[in-house]
Amino acid sequence: MSASATARGTDQMILRGGKPLSGEVALKGAKNALPKIMVAALLTAERCTLRNVSRIVDVAIVSDLITALGGEVTYTSPDVLEICAANLHPMERSVLKEFTGKSRIPILTCGPLLARFGEAPVPSLGGCRIGTRPVDFHIRALQDMGAQLHDESGNALLTCERLYGNKIRLDYPSVGATEQVILAAVRAEGVTELSNAAMEPEIMDLIMVLQKMGAVISVDVDRVITIIGVKVLRGFDHTPIPDRLEAASWASAAIATNGRIFVRNARQVDMMTFLNRYRQIGGDFRVTNEGIEFWRAGAKLRSSALETDVHPGFTTDYQQPFVIALTQAEGVSIVHETVYEQRFGYIDALNRMGAQIQLYRECLGGLRCRFGQRNYKHSAVIVGPTPLRGAEINIPDLRAGFSYVIAALVAEGESTLSNTGLIERGYEDLVGKLLRLGAQIVDA
Repeated sequence: MSASATARGTDQMILRGGKPLSGEVALKGAKNALPKIMVAALLTAERCTLRNVSRIVDVAIVSDLITALGGEVTYTSPDVLEICAANLHPMERSVLKEFTGKSRIPILTCGPLLARFGEAPVPSLGGCRIGTRPVDFHIRALQDMGAQLHDESGNALLTCERLYGNKIRLDYPSVGATEQVILAAVRAEGVTELSNAAMEPEIMDLIMVLQKMGAVISVDVDRVITIIGVKVLRGFDHTPIPDRLEAASWASAAIATNGRIFVRNARQVDMMTFLNRYRQIGGDFRVTNEGIEFWRAGAKLRSSALETDVHPGFTTDYQQPFVIALTQAEGVSIVHETVYEQRFGYIDALNRMGAQIQLYRECLGGLRCRFGQRNYKHSAVIVGPTPLRGAEINIPDLRAGFSYVIAALVAEGESTLSNTGLIERGYEDLVGKLLRLGAQIVDA
């Protein structure tokens, strides 16, 4: 079966709220790990195997991209994916335009394509509309490693005879920039020292894959990653880490609806910051070898003040589902978003549903923040608990989409969610999982 033959689903969902979610869901490979590991397969001509693969849209997009480059991507079983890039060819501009704007993953092909062919067209970044994702730091890092940029009529192209190791320091520990440098440096000549790097579990998983392939990579505690380039990389067989962000989403749904959900395959080690905060607001959990069970510890939830941050802080992707739970907590909660300047674009719809959330341009927290003097509404004050009522909502991005699902399940009456296809970028079989947990989906 072709890897691109994944179910794309419908674009509308009608939910009837007021019923606690109860039951079990199972996690597959992380949405923020799988596509990047697929890109790593472009670094070798040998066959690569990925297991416990989620049938999500981002996986389908990268599968189509690899196929368009001459690679082979096939499912050998429902959740096992094989990639062979032996017959890869340089990316044509027409192919790049086809994928530009669909996902932010194509920019990560620059390093592998420079290693294989000495040239790589530069795409713009796609993905969710939650803030700027400029390509300049990707290009600058590759230029530091010897690539030359040619920009004619907006068609940017990177070329090199080969890449060379260098000392690179990121202005901010960006996940995308860290992945770009790692994927480029493993085939570069010499040593690359990347400082102020991101350290998310998904990046560590990518490093584990590359080490299996023959790369030499060390990780220091002070956000320094050192890569010694090698000439040849081999294939791999890998099971990606389970999706901690999906686990946190279901955990938030459990306490917001006053339900009880066992998330199979969830790992405590990846979620420690979230679990601490979850318990502080009145949630509870039980960790087993098979996963984590989540529920509300008492009759009431407690308000909290929190700030998003890079890992190991409270990651920005936890924020949106968690805010729905805070609308049901007693007192005043404060959330200071420090990662993406437009992450609160989903708040207006929640207020229409009955939430009491006020946004501020000031930094309502102590963390150093890039947005405090730039006129962005990036702090939220949430007064609760407030009853929510059904509404018609258009989904703007992936995590906001799941947050609206939770809000609709909490609300009285029916909610109509449109543009639900965005949720499928990161949540496999959403409708099936909701039904198994007892959600009331009209005409499902």
